[in-house]
Amino acid sequence: MLKPKNCLLSTVVILFAWICNGFAQSLPSSQIYHQLLQLNETKRVLYVAAHPDDENTRLIAYLANGEHAEVAYLSLTRGDGGQNLIGKELGVELGQIRTQELLKARATDGGRQYFTRAMDFGFSKNPTETLQNWDKEKVLADVVWAIRKFQPDIIITRFNTIPGVTHGHHTTSAILAGEAFELAGKEDAFPEQLKYVSVWSPKRIFFNAYNFRGEFEPEEGKKYHAFEVGGFDPLLGKTYHQIAADSRTMHKSQGFGSTAGSGRARDFIEQVGGETYVDSPFEGVLDRWVSISGGKEVKNKIEELIENFNFIQPDQNVPAMLDLRKSMLELNSEETWLKEKIEKLDQTIFKALGFEYEYITRKEIGFPRESISTELILNNPSFLEIEDVTFQVSETYYVGKNTKENETVQLPIELKIPEEISYSQPYWLKEPLDGAIFSVSNQKNIGVPFSTQIIGGDLSFTISDQKFELPVQLFYKYNDQVDGEIKQPFIIVPEVDLTVSKDNVFLISGAEPTVTVTVNFRDQFLEGNLDFEGIDPSQFRILSIEDVAFQKKRIYQVAFLPNGIGKKVVTARFTTAEGKTYNQTTKTISYKHIPNLTYFIPASINLIQADWKVSSAKIGYIPGAGDDVPGVLSALGYQVTMIGPGDYSVDYLSQFKAVIVGIRAYNTNSELAANQQALMGYVRSGGNLIVQYNTSSPLLINQLGPYPFTIGRDRVTVQESPVVADWSHPVMAGPNPIKESDFSGWVQERGLYFASNPDENYSSPLTMQDPEEKASQGALIYTKFGNGTFVYTGISFFRQLPAGVPGAIKLFINLIEQ
Repeated sequence: MLKPKNCLLSTVVILFAWICNGFAQSLPSSQIYHQLLQLNETKRVLYVAAHPDDENTRLIAYLANGEHAEVAYLSLTRGDGGQNLIGKELGVELGQIRTQELLKARATDGGRQYFTRAMDFGFSKNPTETLQNWDKEKVLADVVWAIRKFQPDIIITRFNTIPGVTHGHHTTSAILAGEAFELAGKEDAFPEQLKYVSVWSPKRIFFNAYNFRGEFEPEEGKKYHAFEVGGFDPLLGKTYHQIAADSRTMHKSQGFGSTAGSGRARDFIEQVGGETYVDSPFEGVLDRWVSISGGKEVKNKIEELIENFNFIQPDQNVPAMLDLRKSMLELNSEETWLKEKIEKLDQTIFKALGFEYEYITRKEIGFPRESISTELILNNPSFLEIEDVTFQVSETYYVGKNTKENETVQLPIELKIPEEISYSQPYWLKEPLDGAIFSVSNQKNIGVPFSTQIIGGDLSFTISDQKFELPVQLFYKYNDQVDGEIKQPFIIVPEVDLTVSKDNVFLISGAEPTVTVTVNFRDQFLEGNLDFEGIDPSQFRILSIEDVAFQKKRIYQVAFLPNGIGKKVVTARFTTAEGKTYNQTTKTISYKHIPNLTYFIPASINLIQADWKVSSAKIGYIPGAGDDVPGVLSALGYQVTMIGPGDYSVDYLSQFKAVIVGIRAYNTNSELAANQQALMGYVRSGGNLIVQYNTSSPLLINQLGPYPFTIGRDRVTVQESPVVADWSHPVMAGPNPIKESDFSGWVQERGLYFASNPDENYSSPLTMQDPEEKASQGALIYTKFGNGTFVYTGISFFRQLPAGVPGAIKLFINLIEQ
């Protein structure tokens, strides 16, 4: 069987839900029986697409549960470049959220999850553009690696290879899957991988044919197979429709809450490569049990166990399971699939016994060299005794009692966190980006959904003279008054970290050029000095230092001095008297549907010096799906007030020089939609309303402005694409004249969901287009209405402003100052 690693000092890769888990949750006997059916089946399917939420959860649910196949979804990206419906996290933060949402989805539909190193850099219109951003050889190598590692019998792509039909990332995923299908079985393709895996040739590759507008109609002359995916699984008590909808609903950051369909349904796959077949896409796929010496006898034992399964007393099946396990361990094979089957059988045995284990502490974070109180808890309600219990943490062994007949064993452990341990940084964020590719130096980590430095230990015990060994992760456990028991991963953070009060500091008239830097001590106050990497000491001044004893914080008030026109990135740094340097900020992301996420970034600040004219006026901000624009406006010196229920009257709104509507607010904010007439009254009486991008569906109202326009799907994805402007237009001319150079240095894109079909009362000062695409004038539309002004803009200010892009900030100031 697999030799478990010591969790305390190893980077444990989370491949399956049960590895390093908390309590090994018991299951109803019908689901234990269902796992035996999966144990008996050996066919494997790799599903390939580009992003979280691209996958066909209904087909995955059917294949994993109806066919009992091992199914994996390979998503080329983690969805870093998408939008976020539930919060303001974007970029790598959103990528972490969507990674965890995918893991929740797979835990729901029965699949497993893999990724490549490709970063989602935003919408791409064709594969040519996509591969100009991605290093094709690296992403192709990762797809080949996934095939060799998972060893699928068939591959199914979500998309086809026809350019221009869909997102360029989508098309690229199908192109790379097809190329990898041909290469994975060749020894001269990416030979460096063969130190860890063997070549593997899947039998066939398919396209999961579909029609977004309705029922798919097969085309004559093409080879299809239809899976009946609308059935009911009596062991799970759900239809595949229901399982798929539950899985799809896990993509909450994308707003993909789903209601299950009902009745018969078919999913078609179209063969695009590999061996021909007559009746089944799995035709000719060899049962792996009969492919190894002694495997047929093992398969006979599995089938006998299934035939004689005791549903009423599932622990009565354990002796037969242990006999099966002994036979599986005696097989003379190092096949990956066999190791996985043994591990699956081990967990099935634990579930049949009702055996539960967990390793917990009462705090969520720790730092190197800290000692914390932890506890290992075991409970075995069955008649079979669990004996010879030991738990290894680092180099120390702890001996526990035997347990049976519902006896609980509690083993207190004082855990010393090693000084050399790494912080809990997701592995793909540990090294700098290589363009639009995450740098991952450890080949074994490539493809892994999520791994971090795991604190835990190795649990071993015997059941009927058979030895079991498994890693157990340490969790923070507490009781919430509303949600009851909560468990979160225990994480490692620096002994000292820093937080800065602003991401952007503006050295302009009217803005406050000061920032608060807080040095957080986990243990005790340390003597040391604060400075900034990237600027000379003469360019900042420390105004005050205050120690807050009960919070273990040292608060610095810092003023930055003029350092030359332009943008400069500086990083706060605290150096101890012993010479140790700390320059990281600990970031956390918390949503109830996924585990808490922790990662680390440099404590950096964008210093932006300009001669912009800013009025420091009052601004009203109507929240939408979530963005960081208000914080940037405050840093510029504007007095920002968030507008909520009860604030929608012309009298109240009239105090604001401008009212700004957050991204996707007309998709999500019902209060805003209900008070549209008040907003139009504000504009008519002299107000300035700026509406940022919304998607075309679902809109809570039909008309967003004083005159009609629609929201289209035009977007400009190349952030450095040329811009044609009417430089004399009011928003371009002043108070800060916009120049061509102001459109340099933008991030990810120009904009999205541009206005279309605008009424003749609107003017548009900007023409934008991607290479070889039709030009669009919908990026920003402007009109006078009554005594005021109205703007709708699809420009991605929600990305540009927090990133400190000077030209975009300057243009946004002009929109406010009309």
